Amino acid sequence: MQKITGVLFLFFFTVTASAQLPAYKNAALPIEERVTDLLQRMTPEEKFWQLFMIPGDLDNATPQQFQHGLFGFQVSAATKSEGASQQLLQYNTKENAVLLATKINSLQKYFTQKTRLGIPLLIFDEALHGLVREGATAFPQAIGLAASFDTVLMHRVAKAIAAESRQRGIRQILSPVVNIASDVRWGRTEETYGEDPYLCSAMAVAYVSELEKAGIISTPKHFLANVGDGGRDSYPIHWNERLLKEIYLPPFKACFEWGGSRSVMTAYNSIDGSPATASKWLLQDLLKKEYGFNGFVISDASAVGGANVLHYTASDYADAGKRALQNGLDVIFQTQYEHYKLFIPPFLNDSISKERIDDAVRRVLRAKFQLGLFENPFVPIIDNTQQQQEHRMLAQEAAEKSFVLLKNNNSILPLGKNIKRIAVLGEEAIAGRLGGYSGPGNNIVSVLQGLQNIAGKQYYIQFAKGAGRNYAAFNTISNNFLFTNERLTEKGLKAAYYKTVNFTGTPTIQTDAQIDFKWTLYGPAAVNTNSFYSVEWNGYLLPPATGNFKIGLQGNDGYRLYINNQLVVDQWSKQSFHTNTVAIALQKNKAVPIRIQFYEPVGNAQLQLIWNAVTKDSSEVEIQKAVALLKQSDIAIVVAGITEGEFQDRASLQLPGKQEAVIHAVAATGKPVVVIIVGGSAVVMNNWIDKVAAVLQIWYPGEAGGNAVANTLLGYNNPAGRLPISFPIDEAQLPLVYNHKPTGRGDDYNNLSGQPLFPFGYGLSYTNFSYSNLQLNKTMLNKTDSVLVSCTISNTGAVAGDEVVQLYLHDELATVARPVMELKGFQRIHLAAGATTTVSFWLKPNDFKLYNEQMEWVTEPGAFKIMIGASSRDIRLQTMVTIK
Repeated sequence: MQKITGVLFLFFFTVTASAQLPAYKNAALPIEERVTDLLQRMTPEEKFWQLFMIPGDLDNATPQQFQHGLFGFQVSAATKSEGASQQLLQYNTKENAVLLATKINSLQKYFTQKTRLGIPLLIFDEALHGLVREGATAFPQAIGLAASFDTVLMHRVAKAIAAESRQRGIRQILSPVVNIASDVRWGRTEETYGEDPYLCSAMAVAYVSELEKAGIISTPKHFLANVGDGGRDSYPIHWNERLLKEIYLPPFKACFEWGGSRSVMTAYNSIDGSPATASKWLLQDLLKKEYGFNGFVISDASAVGGANVLHYTASDYADAGKRALQNGLDVIFQTQYEHYKLFIPPFLNDSISKERIDDAVRRVLRAKFQLGLFENPFVPIIDNTQQQQEHRMLAQEAAEKSFVLLKNNNSILPLGKNIKRIAVLGEEAIAGRLGGYSGPGNNIVSVLQGLQNIAGKQYYIQFAKGAGRNYAAFNTISNNFLFTNERLTEKGLKAAYYKTVNFTGTPTIQTDAQIDFKWTLYGPAAVNTNSFYSVEWNGYLLPPATGNFKIGLQGNDGYRLYINNQLVVDQWSKQSFHTNTVAIALQKNKAVPIRIQFYEPVGNAQLQLIWNAVTKDSSEVEIQKAVALLKQSDIAIVVAGITEGEFQDRASLQLPGKQEAVIHAVAATGKPVVVIIVGGSAVVMNNWIDKVAAVLQIWYPGEAGGNAVANTLLGYNNPAGRLPISFPIDEAQLPLVYNHKPTGRGDDYNNLSGQPLFPFGYGLSYTNFSYSNLQLNKTMLNKTDSVLVSCTISNTGAVAGDEVVQLYLHDELATVARPVMELKGFQRIHLAAGATTTVSFWLKPNDFKLYNEQMEWVTEPGAFKIMIGASSRDIRLQTMVTIK
């Protein structure tokens, strides 16, 4: 009887204790019931803070600032920080996974135990091709991973990224970028999976599914289509619904439906006149209603305010926030804590409907409950060094699979036995660049170092820097040579800012360190406007030496330069962007008066005060050193690179600086030249490609990339990457994609082909493959049928290698124009020399569907051409299938 009584007491105690818990803290209840209970308890302030995310943490803040909770942090480095709150541990060593996890635990402890409702944080970060933290593995850039055409590899890479993220306590990743790179001038092409919606969807699903399986929320971005006219980032999009649904939306839809993504990030640009952060059609009608998206939508950093500052569709920041939330945005992502003051008013004055706010908060809370953060907010402290080594090996494998061999005349690669001395040329050979949105990486191996590591005993390897990406005949005059007075007691120039274009009115006076301004998104703070202002700078220029100097101004017209009270540069009429310099004799340490005038009536201004006084152009000398080194060598490996990135779109696709001059100079020696290109987008090569023996595109190959390059040059790795973007012959062809719709006439210009230099899907190998025996399991289909397509692939060369077999489809007759061809399947296979295998593809009913004239997603009867080949321009087999 005693035993039974004890059990009853334990049951009674458990039930009673559970009953005393708020419903939202009862893990036994359904998530939606817990969310509803918590929502009912929240104040308007607490709801707002669940919809507000920022980088940083409590290091330089008082805990009271976050008493109402917060969506989450992008936690700052786990190092010692002056003035850190008492809730946080103090660190004095370099950040690693253990330190970051410990810091995140301290943050979670405060928010779960010290705030009224104890709502845990959602810790987020970037991981485009590796987590951007100290100690995390840097994998090849996203465009390189896409070039592998290997979704199995992408699964493995994403699984590794997820493991390193979970180890640190990071539960939301603001990746991947699934925008379509429809114009390779776009500086963010490197972040994408290329120009094709099928390839992009396949890679994206492989990536996000591994994050979601690991309990990490994936956030595909940028919603939607943020590359506009001229390949410019965040330019306004005015495309119709058909184009968006056929090309730009499929990767996002795939992430939601097949990858399980529970978040999405909006873009900076406008779509059909509405900012993407406040587009009702995009966020409500399409995403949440038509697609049934149940996750939460976040803005890009500071994009909500952009509706006011950039798009001029809101009266102020509060109005911008109101419009965004009311039209479907859920979370406002800002870059500073203080920005909350700009956006909180409409949450407190009922100008946003309670239903919409509650829906947004519900979406965030649901995710936090799904992640188990209410029960397990803390991170197990694990130091897994073995995992780190495994991931580094995977990074090298991924790099090797990403390389695309573009040219290989006379099989110059892999390096033959007759090669003994190698000249490695170019600053990129020692740079070890990782690409945009990268962490610092671990023990980065450059191309030169990789060759020395793997081939140093076999070959005599020497290096000359030649010329790099950066070359400027002039540079900005720094404040070491500018002074406000003749006594030279204060550095800089005295500036007078006027709110007129003709220097009238009362100016704002301040000291500017130098003249190096780019007032594009915002105008000068002194006038608080982006247009209709003028500025005059006065002071003294102190030459560093005696001699003749070229001095001038570079920027938007509407400027004058006076030296020694003489007008020496006059570009006053507004027209364009110019660089104007004048030769002037100056004496060392003899200061001369200088005055600059500038005006800007409409905005988007740039201005630099430039000279050649401290510019030492040694490029010609370095190029001659490279030539001399090659004359003592058997072959040149020229490593060249491009400059790109966020807010760095490219007007020219040529190799920047004097890198082409290096190629021309070394090619003129008659020695064989191999060019390795570092970069995440296309390069035009018509000036030099006929003068070199081989070209290898290595993208940004990650922390172990140098070893991967060496293995490829030596033949230990047989390259089989394929281009996920088309490489044009000339910029005049852009935009240029393989899957365009038919033209009314033709593709060509009267003085240039309309075809690319290297097409989508292109890539060479050290071996050869034959295609044969194309078969279908049926040739007549019902609308709901799938068809099995198979063919035989044989390695007809002398070495083992990978082949990427690509299947394209064309609708022969449709009610609306269809692309000339569409990728619908690909497989990367490995074959030993002389080996043969059968490759099979299942074409599903959705592969034949289209949006008809009424924008209905349907299958139309008729014939479809099935094409199989080694690239979009190298079709080896084709047949027809008919849908009844």
